[in-house]
Formats: sequence, structure tokens, C-alpha cells
Amino acid sequence: MEQLRKAKGFICDMDGVIYHGNKILPGVKEFVEWLYRENKQFLFLTNNSGKTPKELQEKLARMGLEVDEHHFYTSALATAEFISRQSPGAHVFVIGEPGLYNALYEKGITLDDTSPDYVVIGESSSYNYDNICKAVHHVQNGARLIGTNYDLTGPTEQGIMPACRAFVKPIELVTGKEAYYIGKPNPLMMRTGLNMLGVHSQEAVMIGDRMDTDIVAGIESGLDTALVLSGVSTRETVKLFPYRPRLILNGVGDIPD
Repeated sequence: MEQLRKAKGFICDMDGVIYHGNKILPGVKEFVEWLYRENKQFLFLTNNSGKTPKELQEKLARMGLEVDEHHFYTSALATAEFISRQSPGAHVFVIGEPGLYNALYEKGITLDDTSPDYVVIGESSSYNYDNICKAVHHVQNGARLIGTNYDLTGPTEQGIMPACRAFVKPIELVTGKEAYYIGKPNPLMMRTGLNMLGVHSQEAVMIGDRMDTDIVAGIESGLDTALVLSGVSTRETVKLFPYRPRLILNGVGDIPD
């Protein structure tokens, strides 16, 4: 634990680490106060593509947690950055929420329901049969399939619910084309996070609630790793993976000394 506390940079997942739905988790306020008090560089790096950094800031503020907007980075921002670098001015067909649409717009990417270069899938309450059929049609016609993140499920106040990969899977199965997933554990997002913090991987720690995205992302990127049991993974499911987090904590509230 002392090694973790000495880290200069902290990359933290949000869902299952900071909150469930609209409920802040125990010990989070003390953890954030500790980050500020110790002058740590920290970033809330979320695979959820639905909200903008400003919306995430306001969501935490409603829960009584004040965090500056620049401390947030989402898979939607990472997806927009990737597409803009690969194909500037690209046209895309999107199934997603406002955070994803806004990120793409900010990078000069055009929405196109007719002949897109990419089909981009994120979490969405508007996910339906008609949109699936359109996505399949575009991918069959040559559009490249992108998933904003690799999460199959996500924790909510109502329990575990489907997430991005569950939405992408039908399109992959019908078309026979595999999606490229941008969010954790893709090293693209982790490198961006470290660059935003201005710290080396050996001076940073990844804190998350998922073995299959957060912890493997930290391990593959050379960060120290801490799994919290406040979200998806449990002590029992940890045993199913060939890799291990260095620390297993009840929640981020265990960290402040």
C-alpha cells in the first residue's frame, strides 16, 4: 500500500470505482480529497462513451464531489481522436449517446446515414433492431466497425447491465467482421492518459473494478495495479484470469493514509 501511495499519477475507472449509477461509493470523497491534498496527478479514465467530461463533472458535483473538468477522459474522446488521425474528415454512422456525438463533432467528423467510412457503436438507449440492420448494411458495404470500448457489462444501481461489446456483438456475428475497440484495455487510451498526466508508467497506478479491462490495461501498460471490489470483479472471479492485480482493495477509501 505504501508503494501505491507514493505513485505520482493515478488513473481511475469511474463506474464501479467512483459511483454506481447516481450513487457515489463509500470512501470516494476522502480519496479525492487525499489526491488533491497530496498533489497527485490524477485522471478519471472511463470506458463509458455516453457523457462529455463536463457532464461527468456535473454528475459528480450533484453527488457532492467537486473535480475539475480536465481530470476526465472518455472512450468517446479516444474514439474521435483515433478516427480523426486515421481518416481526417471521415463520415460515420453512429449508435451512441450525446457524449460520443459531441466528441466526433469536435474532431470534424461528419454523421452519415448513407455511405459512411465507419460504423461506431457505443452505449445507447436508442439501440434497436432498425439501427442494428443499418449498421450491418453499412459494414457489409465496406464501412469499418468501431466499438468505443470492450466492456461486455457494466455495474448500475439495478445490478449488472449490458455494455458496449454486447451491443456490437450482433453486428459482428451477422457480418463476420470483428470490431476494433478503442477504450481500455487498448494501449492507445492508456498512453493518452499517461501523457495527459505527464508521468511515466512506472510512476503511475491503475485503479479499476474490472479484471478484463482495467487491470489488464494497467499490466500491459506497465502501471502498478489495484483492483477494487466495489464494482464487477470479485475475489472469486479474479481466480479465473491468468494475471493478477498487485493489490485488491474493498474500495478507493482504503487508499488514504
